[in-house]
Amino acid sequence: MFRSSSLRLAALYTAGFALSVVALGAISLITTEAALRRMFDDRIAAESASLIQEYRTEGREGVVQAVRERDRTPGALDYGLQGADGRAIAGRLAGARAPAGWSVLSMGAAREDAERTRVLAARLPNGERLLVGDDVDRTEALNDELVRRLALAFVGVVLLGVAGGWGLSRGVHRRIASITGTAQAIIDGDLTRRVPAARAADDLGSLAATLNRMLDRIGVLMESVRQVSNDIAHDLRTPLTRLRARLEASLRAGDRAERVEAIEGALADLDAILGTFAALLRIAQIEGGARRAAFRPVDLAELSRTVVEAFAPSAEDAGQSLQLRAEGPLLAEGDPELLTQMLVNLVENGLRHAGPNARVEVRCKRAGGAPVISVVDDGPGVPAAERERLFDRFHRLETSRSTPGSGLGLALVAAVARLHGAEASLDDAAPGLACLVTFQTPG
Repeated sequence: MFRSSSLRLAALYTAGFALSVVALGAISLITTEAALRRMFDDRIAAESASLIQEYRTEGREGVVQAVRERDRTPGALDYGLQGADGRAIAGRLAGARAPAGWSVLSMGAAREDAERTRVLAARLPNGERLLVGDDVDRTEALNDELVRRLALAFVGVVLLGVAGGWGLSRGVHRRIASITGTAQAIIDGDLTRRVPAARAADDLGSLAATLNRMLDRIGVLMESVRQVSNDIAHDLRTPLTRLRARLEASLRAGDRAERVEAIEGALADLDAILGTFAALLRIAQIEGGARRAAFRPVDLAELSRTVVEAFAPSAEDAGQSLQLRAEGPLLAEGDPELLTQMLVNLVENGLRHAGPNARVEVRCKRAGGAPVISVVDDGPGVPAAERERLFDRFHRLETSRSTPGSGLGLALVAAVARLHGAEASLDDAAPGLACLVTFQTPG
């Protein structure tokens, strides 16, 4: 717990709040003390001015009487009236030796109950001196009470900070420990473990959800790698076995023509294997996003026209029909080379599997503002349960096992589509199959 960053952060905030309380307390103490002194001084000055006004209206005897009455009142100020020669006339402060103006006197210094008094000495018109004062200890008592209250506030802030920091650290520590435990379990090989979902929609809850999505994605990728490994082992076993058989046949062949035929067959099998690995490498490069730097505006209609013009003669020679239906310029952001390869794969797939005398049509249009390229044929089509799996690497229908190909054409189409933020899908053309690539709506 004491190595917890959340606890250290809470302790730092607590120290900051405590220092703030000390700073604010000091400012409050100084301000309050100054305000109290001004208030007491204003009270003394107002009382002195009142007695001087009493002298002007009631004369000396009126001042003497007022001093004696007020001096006997509990909680009142201290008063004193001295003659011009300094002799005491009336009031508790009559015997004090105070200079003119403001001063602080120690009253009864020889007694245990000595107190300090702030005194204002003023001279009356007849030469006598009027003294008005108040106990300085009153302000100090108020200051002491304020200091005690500030000390209690400081202790409260520290205790609350420690308790809050401890509670925060425990909660955060438990949640981080669950994330750490999940990560350790995954390191140990349990790829099914996930971070427990948090009830609170806070930063750690968002982190847990993000980590779980990442782990789900890693699980999919790991399963994809496993599946690809199995598919490679399964699909390449036959051509490799055939390659080995032809090489052995070339060793045993006594006739030169038979040896050449066996070697040529082996080379053809080797080219097919190298083509499969090249396609896998190209898909990996596309899925890694390595080609985004070549993105630029591309007219999908013009690109489709180029591909159709290139494949139309060979399709016609095979007794098939390849046509284009495009709606003017259809712009999208992308890599022209990859988009061309994607469309070539779709056209080849349609011509290869639609059968003889098939009609294949490339369509370019907008659907809901989004550019869409589709390759539609009138062949036998694909069962609905098999359509999504056709985008997986090496997946081929049983009816297509006898036709040339590695089962990577549509996987490359899906990879190019994902790179461009598009979605590749298959649909029923009734009859036949429609291969669609729907791009994002231009922002």
